[in-house]
Amino acid sequence: MIPAEYLPVDALAFLLGIVDASLGMGYGTLLTPVLLMLGFDPLRVVPAVLVSQLAGDFLAALFHHRIKNVDLSFGSIHFKIAVTLAALSIAGSVAAVLVAINIPMLYLNIYIGLSVTVSGLAILAVKIRNRRFSWRRLFCLGSFAAFNKGISGGGWGPIVVAGQILTGVEMKAAIGITTLSEGVICAFAVVTYILVYRSMDWLLLALLSVGIALSTPFAALIVKRIESGKIKLIIGLFTLTLGSLTILKTLYF
Repeated sequence: MIPAEYLPVDALAFLLGIVDASLGMGYGTLLTPVLLMLGFDPLRVVPAVLVSQLAGDFLAALFHHRIKNVDLSFGSIHFKIAVTLAALSIAGSVAAVLVAINIPMLYLNIYIGLSVTVSGLAILAVKIRNRRFSWRRLFCLGSFAAFNKGISGGGWGPIVVAGQILTGVEMKAAIGITTLSEGVICAFAVVTYILVYRSMDWLLLALLSVGIALSTPFAALIVKRIESGKIKLIIGLFTLTLGSLTILKTLYF
């Protein structure tokens, strides 16, 4: 018989998988604290979330590509952007850990909250128009997001999605690109956990993986059918909310 704390896991993964694959952010950020509140140990939660997100991100990227939200064919500009963002994040995470060791977690969390909040405000403030894509802007914003990922473990998805929009990537494509690049990052993180801890809560992993896998086609269709203006508003408000909640949680809880 399945223990009580496992019962809501599948539904949570499905719902948050839709949020993540349709906005490019939110799965790990929201799911991890909820699982901890349900009584799961962090060392069981983190690898299970990473593995399930790895599967969900690659499936979501595949569906986004197939229904033409994004072109992730090998050699395309969107594929190159995804690979660049993934590489920046992996390199930035290694470099930023040297900084994180000497900075109190309070200041790190406030910093992440402020950066995500500003990203949300920037998305809401920028008018929809055909912006000329800039590799230079993408590299700067991607490095900034990678630094955030390295020093705190969070803040990557919101800033990467926002950064792509602000550097000239079309909104629907930005979501598909983010799912693929985050999948690559999760793969590296999973290998690290396997080498270090060599243990896994297989039931938790299975339930999370099934939930997020089932969510991916629905999320891709949602992005396909919603107008760009509405996606911009939703992403902006969601990013702004995540940043604000991070600051409030850090200061008052």
